[in-house]
Amino acid sequence: MLYLCTAILRKFLNNYTMYLDQDKKKEIFGTYGKSNTDTGSPEAQIALFSYRIAHLTEHLKVNKKDHRTQRALKMLVGKRRRLLDYLIRTDINRYRALIAKKELGIRK
Repeated sequence: MLYLCTAILRKFLNNYTMYLDQDKKKEIFGTYGKSNTDTGSPEAQIALFSYRIAHLTEHLKVNKKDHRTQRALKMLVGKRRRLLDYLIRTDINRYRALIAKKELGIRK
């Protein structure tokens, strides 16, 4: 019985691919940040949050009663909103440039 469960778990883990791997993060940071290793700029963080928000939104369309994911989504939206507010306060031109990029799906 234990062998069967272990075999099923291994098969699942071998077929499982993460939605956000290191290559995708480097691509996001390279596109919206200053370089591939720029993980701290507000633009890179907002782009990463937007990608995660889109993924969680698709998950919730299928799993409507997943309340933990719903809460995580609301928290991510709040974090992104606070970062956008920070950009408005510090540099309005960077904010406008970020909003103009339609790939992020940010309205305002």
